[in-house]
Amino acid sequence: MPFVEATSPSATNGPSSADHNSGRLLLDGTREALEYLLAQVQDQLPAESLSHIRRVGFSTANSGSPYFPSPLKQTEAISALKAVEAGVAASIAELATSLPNRTINVDLERASAFLFSTYLATVGGMDKGHPKVKTLLKGTPHLMPCFFPPTSHLPMSDTDLLQAQSILYRRLSANLYQTRKPGEYFHLHGSLEATKALNMVGLEGHRPDLTDYHECIKIIEEHVMKYTADELEEMNWRIKQAGVTCLKWEDFQLTQHGQELIEQPPWKVETLETHSPPVPFPFKDSRAPKPQILAGIRVLELCRVIAGPAMGRGLAEYGAEVIKVTSPNLSDVPFFQVDGNLGKHTTDLNLRDDRDRKLFEELLQTADVILDGYRPGSLKRLGYGPAQILSLTKHRQRGIVYVAEDCFGHIGPWSSRPGWQQIADCVTGVAWAQGLGMGLDEPVVPPFPMSDYGTGCMGTIAALTGLYNRAKYGGSYLGTTSLCQYDIYLLELGLYDDTMMRQLRKQHDNHFFELRHNDSVDEVGKRALKTMRRTHPELFEDRHMQECFSRGFNAKVRTIKPVVEVEGTWNGFLRSSRPNGFDKPTWEDWEVDEDMLAV
Repeated sequence: MPFVEATSPSATNGPSSADHNSGRLLLDGTREALEYLLAQVQDQLPAESLSHIRRVGFSTANSGSPYFPSPLKQTEAISALKAVEAGVAASIAELATSLPNRTINVDLERASAFLFSTYLATVGGMDKGHPKVKTLLKGTPHLMPCFFPPTSHLPMSDTDLLQAQSILYRRLSANLYQTRKPGEYFHLHGSLEATKALNMVGLEGHRPDLTDYHECIKIIEEHVMKYTADELEEMNWRIKQAGVTCLKWEDFQLTQHGQELIEQPPWKVETLETHSPPVPFPFKDSRAPKPQILAGIRVLELCRVIAGPAMGRGLAEYGAEVIKVTSPNLSDVPFFQVDGNLGKHTTDLNLRDDRDRKLFEELLQTADVILDGYRPGSLKRLGYGPAQILSLTKHRQRGIVYVAEDCFGHIGPWSSRPGWQQIADCVTGVAWAQGLGMGLDEPVVPPFPMSDYGTGCMGTIAALTGLYNRAKYGGSYLGTTSLCQYDIYLLELGLYDDTMMRQLRKQHDNHFFELRHNDSVDEVGKRALKTMRRTHPELFEDRHMQECFSRGFNAKVRTIKPVVEVEGTWNGFLRSSRPNGFDKPTWEDWEVDEDMLAV
């Protein structure tokens, strides 16, 4: 018996029966992905959630072929994850009000759009690639809260502190290049420190005279090609920079790190302590149209750049009060905050400063969840690792849920390495799978930060599970997951076969399949968006989007609607997005934006 029953689109709005029959590919694939996923994580989930997960319905308007011009089963992977998320959320809802055969639905279009939601988001009508969008991302000083002392960084200033995103040449310091050895590729990653990566291969940190895309790539690749991958790995290690050799899946499986990580489930929830008593969910009243599952739950998010913020975004979607805490001294990518900060309050605190540490620890006393998006040990060095958080809160006799995500995972010889989405995609074999699926004999980083969003969803599931366990059994819980673990789960689902890839190459624009290994993530994403808008307009319909004025950006922000529906509850954000550092560090006086309630 399958784990789920698929629901078809309505007769009035859905495709024809012929289209629907051909569209069963994604529904059947999602069921298979869910079966595989549950086999991997069943012992990581509340037993009570399994019956809800089996009852999840999937709706789609898909007319036949996969959405992405890729051999990777991304829609199936994320839809299965969202079904698990919804099932655990429904288990929590049952603690407040029991509904026989509670209906739960996952929308495959929105699940797919969730994987590239930062590309769909707009602020002031401008998307990520708009040349004038930066004028809104920096903010305006007259809108800033007045509590910040004059010596602190302005919370509305440009968060790209080292200007890694400032010009094309510097952005291309994070890109995939061929090495001196033919057929060998290395992903240089300037991340948020472009100068380090460029200097490492013998280039200047700033070349404002270089404005042509292909010329920038040519010059950087010529310098990378002076070295082998082993030499680049050694140089990279010395300067403690992100960057990795691009491996095939079979090669990753032969590494010690790959072998250790593959033995792990996609995420893990472990018990930190058992002496704290059970903590019932508050199920606090809110102005939402229906009760919210996590209303009254408080979350401190210490994360940056997509995967970590996606965990907090997921909890905010279920009604949690999420404060995103960022350092005024760490760079961030400004546009990613438009989508990533939905539903939250944001504040800047320097956790090396005694005054700001005191403010943070005051917030901590009533927090339920800590989200950690840094490398293993980073927050521990600041005094805020899992054991230290337990010590700081032990007097309150109320357990805490600590969820950590990173690039390489929390075990294995590479666990302390820095990394981002492209790094995980390259080291696990995802990039090679993308390139080979396009008919090339070289890797291509897949369109969009999909492993980021998938990892964020897994972290949300871990947090929901920890909260459920705390309510039922008491204690405190540690959840861990990573970008590489999402990619392992994705690759283990298998790839589309040659027949499907021939169909995708026929359906999608030739321009997309002309991409090469050294085309940037922005270029790959731009071409993917263009061809997907033509081949699958159902992904981009207005019914999937919501818009609300943001006081933080002083403009309207447009974002994708929630993926999941759980009967008897309301899933949605109570407030629009804002840039990092916009709010006071307090749990009091949170606004509700009425336009966000009309979902």
